[in-house]
Amino acid sequence: MLSSLIQQYTADPESVYTTWFVNAPERLKAFRTIRRGIMQVVDDIKNGAFPNDFKGSSLEFVLNAITEQKQVFEGASHPFYWKPKLRIPDIYEHPDNKRAFGQFLDACLRAKNEDQLIRQIIALDALKIKGLGPAVASILYFLHPTLLPPCNTAILNGFNAIFRENLKLGSWPAYLRMRQVLVEANARHRNELSADLGAIAGLCFEVGAQKMLLGPDEYLSKPERDKLTKLLDKRHATIVAEQQEESQHTEMQYHLLRIGRALGYDVTAASNDRGRSYQGNSFTFLSLNAFPAFPTLDADTLATIRLIDVLWFERGTDNVIAAFEVEKSTSIYSGILRLSDLACTIADGDETFYIVAPDARQQDVVAQLSRPSIRQAGVPMRYILFSELRTHCDALCKLGDDHRILHKIARVVE
Repeated sequence: MLSSLIQQYTADPESVYTTWFVNAPERLKAFRTIRRGIMQVVDDIKNGAFPNDFKGSSLEFVLNAITEQKQVFEGASHPFYWKPKLRIPDIYEHPDNKRAFGQFLDACLRAKNEDQLIRQIIALDALKIKGLGPAVASILYFLHPTLLPPCNTAILNGFNAIFRENLKLGSWPAYLRMRQVLVEANARHRNELSADLGAIAGLCFEVGAQKMLLGPDEYLSKPERDKLTKLLDKRHATIVAEQQEESQHTEMQYHLLRIGRALGYDVTAASNDRGRSYQGNSFTFLSLNAFPAFPTLDADTLATIRLIDVLWFERGTDNVIAAFEVEKSTSIYSGILRLSDLACTIADGDETFYIVAPDARQQDVVAQLSRPSIRQAGVPMRYILFSELRTHCDALCKLGDDHRILHKIARVVE
């Protein structure tokens, strides 16, 4: 049965396998961003800077970045909201529990194999920290995607249905049981899925969210059939909206590539976007044939820089003149963090960093750029709205002398 279910899942053009796991560049970008965020949580706890509430904490950023990874992680932040009446999760007001949580995350960051991770989970469970359960696994997945699957209600419900189990939500032993079964099943069907456990977890999610059936739909009652139709219609509407956003994202990248070339710079799109095109204009033909080597950077940092949406270089060099992150429904703070990463590694004072965002998200951009941590970093960061880039693209190409022409349409948060 599992093989046929996997075939149905991977062939469905609107399943999370197709729309999130295989064809979502933002999924790849999220891993380093979330890892960086977890490191910040650890540092905040270690240095006494972690607040006594979820709101405004570095943990909130991590969970926001996770919840924006498609509907698989919808609601992932809810278990971490501070509930004052219940005093859960008890990692905000209890100093020892806060420290234990930070040390757990730090140990998981450093872990090299599944035995080390499982030992840390068992040790955390033994502390019986009120309200701190397997929801943490959705964080750990982004640290060790081949070793730990994410966990939420839909994933567990789907797992129980597929594997004829009756595991309960909120139990670390139940999570470890689910993990072991998924790892073994994934090993048997690895050629059909992936070494990354997000693929098989996505299958469980689709079944648990009742967007996939384990058997023929002719056995459904009229109310069950109507419910399934509504769920599939909702999923379709979400996919259509995401495709429209993706189209806008591609359009903005094209405008930036075109302007950069017109101003005399070498330009390139993100490495995983080079195969895209806009109105018949291939990004491959607009971008550099080869990405600059950056010999002083380590492989991990270079891989991150290659995922920046658009880069402009001084012609014939690896000197970055301008870097752009085009945002849509993804976390604006994630884009800011990637640009800050770039600034910390390559900045020599002659570059500017831009967030390019939909007009409707202007307030979000201003709020994120106003964060004290961003202001203190001193990265020269501006933002450009979609409508202004689209409207003024031709004029910028025709009248601009260098990258400073963008200051005509870019905005600075005062």
